[in-house]
Amino acid sequence: MTTFFSLKISPPPVFDKIISDKEFKLQARCETVNHEISSSRRHLLAGFVGSLAFNGGFAPLVAWAEDEQQDESLVGAIKSLFDPNEKTKSGKVLPKAYLSSAREVVKTLRESLKEDPNDMAKFRRVADAAKEAIRDYLANWRGQQSVINEESYVVIEKAIRALASFYSKAGPSAPLPEQVKSEIISNLDTADQFL
Repeated sequence: MTTFFSLKISPPPVFDKIISDKEFKLQARCETVNHEISSSRRHLLAGFVGSLAFNGGFAPLVAWAEDEQQDESLVGAIKSLFDPNEKTKSGKVLPKAYLSSAREVVKTLRESLKEDPNDMAKFRRVADAAKEAIRDYLANWRGQQSVINEESYVVIEKAIRALASFYSKAGPSAPLPEQVKSEIISNLDTADQFL
């Protein structure tokens, strides 16, 4: 529907004192324009609100209020992109970089322990990825006060030490015994629960 606006036309204001013709024209025009603008704004606003009410324009506002919960989840997702911390499964808030690095160590080390050592090419590829993840983790997080007391940090360090201890005693190409594998996998499972 079309809404018609009525324009309020008023005569120029009357002045108590005598003003020169040039000043009068300038002053009268300014006051008339200001008066017309303010009245047309009022009419525009009244017409807009009237058309919203008449056409059911407030219904989208109600739907918009219901969609606020979806918007909050979107806002939360955007905020999480810029937030340097993340909530873990156990409910603690830890640095995202730490969680990413720790998860990578757990994933790659678990894959390398489950890989068949008889297929040397595939085993080396998976083991090299785990070695790189461990080096990155230790370079960035060893001794960091923000994570040193966390359960996941302690358990991952324990798994890395067990692996390093075995290879320092048996040599770099020795096959890993099942007892050491199960101990490391157990530690990785525990760390995964805290990440």
